[in-house]
Amino acid sequence: MAKGAMNVVKGIAGGMIAGIAVGAVGKSVIDKKPKLRKKANKAMNAMGQIIDTAQYMFK
Repeated sequence: MAKGAMNVVKGIAGGMIAGIAVGAVGKSVIDKKPKLRKKANKAMNAMGQIIDTAQYMFK
């Protein structure tokens, strides 16, 4: 049981490290190209609408 819990903790730590690395690289890219931020926001809004539509269809 302890070995399985340790694997979960290692997985969470690895995910956090990967997320921090991606966030740091993403921030530097967005700071260099302001238009990218606008495009990313549009893409996130579109994805949110798609998810909302899918949730509505499955109700």
